[in-house]
Amino acid sequence: MMQLTVEKQQKADNLYLILAGVFIASLVSCNLIFQKFFTWNPFGLYNFEISVGILPYPITFLVTDLISEIYGAKRANRVVLAGLFSSVFVLGVVTIADYSTATSWSPVSNDEFSKVFGLTTASVGASMAAYLAAQFIDIRLFHFWKRLTKGKHLWLRNNFSTITSQLVDTSLVVGILCSVGAIEWQRFSELVFAGWLFKAIIAAIDTPLLYASTWGIRKYFGLKGAEEFE
Repeated sequence: MMQLTVEKQQKADNLYLILAGVFIASLVSCNLIFQKFFTWNPFGLYNFEISVGILPYPITFLVTDLISEIYGAKRANRVVLAGLFSSVFVLGVVTIADYSTATSWSPVSNDEFSKVFGLTTASVGASMAAYLAAQFIDIRLFHFWKRLTKGKHLWLRNNFSTITSQLVDTSLVVGILCSVGAIEWQRFSELVFAGWLFKAIIAAIDTPLLYASTWGIRKYFGLKGAEEFE
């Protein structure tokens, strides 16, 4: 653990708040936009059919890995819990809005609003169950590999922790949404595989970004090796 000057401690705390804000914004947006699906066929190798809600979700794992690496497991767990409370709060707001009757001149009718946000309860419920399991698994695996490699091979703990936790996350989300009738069970296997593969690819792609971010933060604050903030 490293002691910082008052000025640098303030900057470290501000950076933590920014990362937490990005994490929460990414998590909440996933639950609000999940009903739209799109196709993506990179280089003609595989045709993904996935929800747009999956686009910001890998950012949450990148942020928790970065916080775990620089600030430690306790602060990473705090962000996970903050994300949980934020999502529940947004769920409450959306539920109240959905039950509120639209005026005759409202640009968005009751039916239109319910069609877009009506499944938010199921989405958030599925997301929260998967989210808690996956994020805590990710953080624990990340630090397991960090201890095992004595702080070396950042790429290994970033990818191994994320790939494993994302399989848990995707399986739980799709399974719960199938259970409540939001998605047909016959699509379970293909959606789990496509979602997990997409997240695994993004985890590999974001590894250089994690390295660059970690290197820049360590250099600025004078952290050495695998050292973490107090």
